[in-house]
Amino acid sequence: MSSHARYQHTLTDFNMFYYWMNLKKEVVEFVTKCLDYQQVEVDCNHRAGLLHPILVLEWKWEVVSMDFITGLPRTSKQHDSIMVVVDRLSKVNHFVPVKYMNSSAEVAQIFIKEIVRLHGVPKKIISNKDAKFTSRFFKELFAGLGIEVAFSTTCHLQKDG
Repeated sequence: MSSHARYQHTLTDFNMFYYWMNLKKEVVEFVTKCLDYQQVEVDCNHRAGLLHPILVLEWKWEVVSMDFITGLPRTSKQHDSIMVVVDRLSKVNHFVPVKYMNSSAEVAQIFIKEIVRLHGVPKKIISNKDAKFTSRFFKELFAGLGIEVAFSTTCHLQKDG
């Protein structure tokens, strides 16, 4: 009569009305053998995946992440997006107003003016696979500056190197 989403609920319900020797053991056995329970119960003790060591950074602004926040209302200077650049070590960030229609060259110029000017050239940039970051211009610029590019993917954040 009792629903047994988990054996603890069933045991609680039984304890309110019944008692016999080995009640807990029998309830656990009954619930774990129940077909409904086996189909619904989620295994919380699944094996974890392989451990990935976290890269220990030595200097600030050595590894940065970049992304855009788009679809914002236009400002008086016609900016409708924000370029977000975050230092991976200190978590200090810069929010730079940009236009959504800026080309890759314009975004690179803004990056150099706002980030490289203040903090130097980073060793690694982590970003999503935005068309601006995957363009041939950006790839050549990063290669020329000696910057490693790592692209992160949705739900697989360990892919960022």
